[in-house]
Amino acid sequence: MPVWDDLVGQDRAAAQLAAAARDADAYVTAHERGEQPPLTGSAMTHAWLFTGPPGSGRTAAARAFAAALQCVSPDRALGGQPGCGFCDGCHTTLVGTHADVEIVRTDLLSIGVKDTRELVRRAQLSPAGGRWQVIVLEDADRLTEGAGNVLLKAVEEPAPRTVWLLCAPSIEDVLPTIRSRCRLLALRTPPVEAVADALVRRDGLEPETAAEVARATQGHLERARRLATDERARARRAAVLRVPERVADIGGCLRAAQELVDTATEDARELAEGVDAKETEELRTALGGTEGKRMPRGTAGLMKDLEERQKRRATRAQRDALDQALTDLAAFYRDVLARQFGTAPALATGESAAAVERLAAASRSEQTLRRLEAILQCREALDRNVAPLLALEAMTLTLRAA
Repeated sequence: MPVWDDLVGQDRAAAQLAAAARDADAYVTAHERGEQPPLTGSAMTHAWLFTGPPGSGRTAAARAFAAALQCVSPDRALGGQPGCGFCDGCHTTLVGTHADVEIVRTDLLSIGVKDTRELVRRAQLSPAGGRWQVIVLEDADRLTEGAGNVLLKAVEEPAPRTVWLLCAPSIEDVLPTIRSRCRLLALRTPPVEAVADALVRRDGLEPETAAEVARATQGHLERARRLATDERARARRAAVLRVPERVADIGGCLRAAQELVDTATEDARELAEGVDAKETEELRTALGGTEGKRMPRGTAGLMKDLEERQKRRATRAQRDALDQALTDLAAFYRDVLARQFGTAPALATGESAAAVERLAAASRSEQTLRRLEAILQCREALDRNVAPLLALEAMTLTLRAA
């Protein structure tokens, strides 16, 4: 299966990347023959910026492109296109074990200068065995300003066979000086039909189930897959969709906000619990600590640094869970607004569809717009590090008063 099959509903982007991969393959082949063909005028370039909303598959696109750049299929000599998906170069890239492909993701709130300098150092190396040295930065929007300035130099003056693949929700999330030196590839949210078809073909879901979860997640492939297979994910979403009918009084508003925070905190705790314990034990062992004995002198700082990292990771996990809940809530009110304007709800099914009908009949479109604005303001407040409970209480009270 070609690597481009991972780009669900992104035919235009797949065609552009396939053309770039062909030119990159021709460049390396000529280089191996002792020639030095320029990349000027080519579909290939040394730095790419993949943008798109959540669920658009920007990371999948970057990984597929990285695999195509490392493709060593013998069919290329017979006119085949790079990116076969089966050769050693493609396979090891896709599973994350290729020596010349660095996949960078963070479970923290930001990427700092120290980590970025290490990436820049690696980017200066020649490929160890592959055709290109590829750096995939999945969370380029989380670079601090200092880290972005460190990265700028590497993007401005790249090594001859190094490629930077940066991923971010939008071009505004990346420093202007960096994005101006990258080729932009803007992805869209995949059509619901394309996501449903992928779930049927790849995961064996029933067509009705696939269509329902694809609609519910607004075309987000991974969320749709999780919603179809994870009972707890369905229960959490159902609880969020009950919030609009629980804010009839102040007490209900406060309880709903508290439950949203508690659920997000619990999700973050479950995600981090096993990882934190393993990291702590591994560091203690590496530093010479043993069970029941004090840690060696001079190691307290390292243990504290690890604790701080784990705390920041938990904070991000909680924020991600809250953001997902707010996205589901906004989708509910969007359906309410659609119904008030006389069109059928796009996402709601079952109990949530009945709730949409009740709320649409009991309120006006002006109220629904104010409620959507309250959700947007809550997301912005969380981005500004406002205490989650305070931000959610303000939102739920506005949902009641609107």
